[in-house]
Amino acid sequence: MTDIGQTFRELHIKGQPFILANCWDRGSALMLENLGAQALATSSAAYAFTLGRPDGGTVSRDESLAHAADILSVTTLPVQGDFENGFGDDPDTCAETVRLAAEVGLAGICIEDICFPAGTPYDFDLSVDRIRAAASAARALPQDFVLTARADGVMTGGYDSDEALRRLLAFETAGADCLYAPVLPDLATIKRVCAAAKAPVNVLVAGAMSAHSTDHFAQAGAARLSLGSSLARVTHAAIHDAAKTMFGAGSFDALKGAMSGDAVDHLLVQNRK
Repeated sequence: MTDIGQTFRELHIKGQPFILANCWDRGSALMLENLGAQALATSSAAYAFTLGRPDGGTVSRDESLAHAADILSVTTLPVQGDFENGFGDDPDTCAETVRLAAEVGLAGICIEDICFPAGTPYDFDLSVDRIRAAASAARALPQDFVLTARADGVMTGGYDSDEALRRLLAFETAGADCLYAPVLPDLATIKRVCAAAKAPVNVLVAGAMSAHSTDHFAQAGAARLSLGSSLARVTHAAIHDAAKTMFGAGSFDALKGAMSGDAVDHLLVQNRK
């Protein structure tokens, strides 16, 4: 029997990044798999949008586990869960979240160092203890499981890149398998993080980072490129722009570039379980 966690782990090669494609429902998961994705991930923001909620601690652990199980029901690819802060402040809760994620069949999860609903970083020592507990739970599982530790303070404005690197290296020592600091300012900083860490590093391709290519990230030493909610927000931009022209000028020009129904259908029926 295939160990999906091991399959996922083997994709992580420093300097040879793969794209971890974030999906938000069965249809997007199937399309991404059939268009060439090697692994999928949920997105807390993209999933929250489907529920009519903003991002940031608005989705429960039970909802996220059920959502992950729904994605897993249609794909054969490894799937990582975007599980925000582990759905609790204390280390034991993070450990339990790892165990529950493994039970539904996820190949790994990411846990960030941000407290909800405040949106502020946890104290350094608590942040490390949370990852240590999650890593210990992961290592106790009967199957492989990739734990990604996130330092989100640069993205939220809670701390700078130096503190992000300090936290990532501490997370690595605590047992994290992959390291991730979203929205680092530039490729030079990404290269610095990748050079300092032994563990593979994930880079978020969003905002200004979207101007770079896979080759650029490879040269910086990245092992994985995730999309976060970027792809979902591209679809929301299409809805926004079409609606503005329809309800404003009465024009339907924005609909002219739509994929045919047959083309979409084709991408939804390949490789079905």
